[in-house]
Amino acid sequence: MTDYFLESSSWSVVSSQPSDVLKLFEFERDALIISATQVEGRWVILSRYGDDVWQLEGFASNVPPSMKKLDFSTVPQAFKVVMKAMMYRYLRRGRRGGAQPKGAILKNTLSASVHFLRHLEALKLDHLGAVTPLVCSTYVAACKAHRQTTRSKGKPLAQSGLHKRLIAVEAIHELSQFTHDPMPQHPWPETSAKAMAGLVGAGSKGGKTPLMPDDVFCTLFERAYQYVEHGQKLLDLRDELDAIAAQQVRKGRTQPAIDWAKRQHLSAQGWSDGQRAFNRALLDLRTASYIILASTSGCRNHELTNLQSGAHHRTQDDQGTIYHWMRSRSEKTDTRIHDWMIPEVAVRTLRLMENWAAPYQAMIASEIEQRRRINPHDPEIAEAHKHRNSLFLGVYYRENNRARTLSSTSWGATLISFAKTCGLSWNLTSHQFRRKFANYAAHSKFGDLRYLKEHFAHWSLDMSLGYAIDDSWGQHLDLELYDEIQTELKDIKLGVVDGWFGDKTLAGGYGQSLNHWQREPQNLLIFKSRSAMVKSISESTSIRSNGHAWCTADDGGCIGNTIERTRCGNGCSNAVIGSSHMPFYQRLYDDLKELRHCSDIGEGGRQRVERDLNRCRDVLVQLGIDSEKLIA
Repeated sequence: MTDYFLESSSWSVVSSQPSDVLKLFEFERDALIISATQVEGRWVILSRYGDDVWQLEGFASNVPPSMKKLDFSTVPQAFKVVMKAMMYRYLRRGRRGGAQPKGAILKNTLSASVHFLRHLEALKLDHLGAVTPLVCSTYVAACKAHRQTTRSKGKPLAQSGLHKRLIAVEAIHELSQFTHDPMPQHPWPETSAKAMAGLVGAGSKGGKTPLMPDDVFCTLFERAYQYVEHGQKLLDLRDELDAIAAQQVRKGRTQPAIDWAKRQHLSAQGWSDGQRAFNRALLDLRTASYIILASTSGCRNHELTNLQSGAHHRTQDDQGTIYHWMRSRSEKTDTRIHDWMIPEVAVRTLRLMENWAAPYQAMIASEIEQRRRINPHDPEIAEAHKHRNSLFLGVYYRENNRARTLSSTSWGATLISFAKTCGLSWNLTSHQFRRKFANYAAHSKFGDLRYLKEHFAHWSLDMSLGYAIDDSWGQHLDLELYDEIQTELKDIKLGVVDGWFGDKTLAGGYGQSLNHWQREPQNLLIFKSRSAMVKSISESTSIRSNGHAWCTADDGGCIGNTIERTRCGNGCSNAVIGSSHMPFYQRLYDDLKELRHCSDIGEGGRQRVERDLNRCRDVLVQLGIDSEKLIA
């Protein structure tokens, strides 16, 4: 890292630099500023063009330091000069039709490019001018034949991995035109990296995040909730131990004596598992808090790790309804600052994490003061300030015991470890919580209320409704999350309609109509395929669940959804009742048979019971139950 100042206190010196190095002398080129950071009001240069390692800015707080660098020592020697020129052009101007790339994109482009350059080196090629489409086709074949040796041992590259490698070659072709060694032709003139990776057309598998099963999620959430409910007691005990340690230090006691005093206090407070287990419980509390917040907000990993103290605020609408919001920074949009609606359990979790993070935040504050005394313009001061008020912190022992925001890599291992302690073998990743949230919010909008009913009912409201937030509230909402909820809702409806045509019999007015409609071959010939038919019906039909039927009414005023639930099976033209609803009607039928013999329900009550009993019997018969088995 180069430690010196910009001659001007303004960033304009950097922004006025040329967009490529084609016409520069070597000494001019090597003096170009790649990155700089502002420390105590003064710009400090982090990297210059001539450095072998470029320190980058623009990463989320959950990215480890090792991932914030472009290391050109990994590039084959013959291509190092041209690769630097291309990456500089990319850094300054981006690619054709695109914006300037952020740090992670630069890092990934260089990493993917190295694979291609090594392929050229193996072919005894030492300049890009010798690269032809035929050479590029040999690289495509090599990539497809490649077998991984790390995470997915023996498996070929996934479509997304293949795409990353091939699109880097397209970037090399475009960016090399601004260097002394341009690639003469497009690598594959008649096609594209995306097409060759199988990401367009019928062969596209996509990269959709797997949906966490309900039993896995419920196990995780329940364990996390237990931690959070007892978390304050754990933190109070931690503070007591810290006070004991400070007292022992003032008395001049050695570390073994301090540890003994802590163990004695833990034992006296009923903690018999020792100090190591206690420290483990504190870390598990952090993981549990993450799970609660991820599950109830729909935030991405970096948005949660960007959380700062004071992230919660509340608003109230004209009817007096209170809405709780969590504010954080997102790297996904230009808006950056977003608000996510959260339930009260998430508010309690935020308060808990503010308490949990306090000692770590104090460590960072102390580090800043120490660095300031040694060198008031140390670039690490600016880096430490980025984490000063973060909530999800950890200590990195390999980096001089510095407290920093927990990285995405660390979260991956931490979540898997937590899942194992819950007895789960599911391959848990951080981004699965976002999809699970979207799926549950969609189920709520669908009417299938499974979890945090009131919270998801709020989420299901029309987005045009105001929540008594500031005038620019709409700009601060995570609009992509609403899109993901709509996608999940479409998937749910597709699954329901597909199930209709998989059931041999359906009850309810609309269900009976579907049964008759399917029996007419000409109706099915309208569609190219079964999937086209299912898609068409799901898109053109209003569907929501009420627990005992699917309702296709266009509005929510159907009496069968509220007062008279058995009405759905009594000729209602909007109801579809399938085999999944059979247990509901069977249990209700059995209960009504018992209720019929009650002596204190009066004549009106008996008539109501008989009516509902007949309705349930009709539904069960329509679903294929032998009517003789239903005789009371």
